[in-house]
Amino acid sequence: MSSQRIFGVTGWKNAGKTTLTERLVEEFVRRGWRVSTIKHAHHDIDIDRPGTDSYRHRAAGAGEVALVGGRRYAIMREAPEPSISEVLGRLSPADLVLIEGYKREAHLKIEVRASPEAEPLAPGDPAIVAIAADYQPTGGALPWFRRDDIAAIADFIARRTG
Repeated sequence: MSSQRIFGVTGWKNAGKTTLTERLVEEFVRRGWRVSTIKHAHHDIDIDRPGTDSYRHRAAGAGEVALVGGRRYAIMREAPEPSISEVLGRLSPADLVLIEGYKREAHLKIEVRASPEAEPLAPGDPAIVAIAADYQPTGGALPWFRRDDIAAIADFIARRTG
């Protein structure tokens, strides 16, 4: 893995991972941190739209297409899924990288739970070091935070990542 400060947000679909990640980014940026994120999807993704010039370049067979505008750019590459280490290695320096998804990777993570009925991930993953849920989880000794207690979760992440 990388020497960067990284921390993950994991959980089942519709548990609130994206909302928590978004709110943590806002909190850390408010604190003056430079934050990057990685979002893992379990399906094919396409950030391009049919009919655009860059889409047409890819459709014609380009293995890599850079889409460059005045304030941002994206490089789309036709390739097998890279490892999380490869993705981390391509990011610019940041104070913190928040990783949404990647349930099976070994970086420190907080598990987001939407309901007590959801099967917990923490018992099978020693990298899960806290739980975010709107109810007190039963069984287990991990720190628990309400999903909307963003400042406390950010403080915890800051301490755990050094």
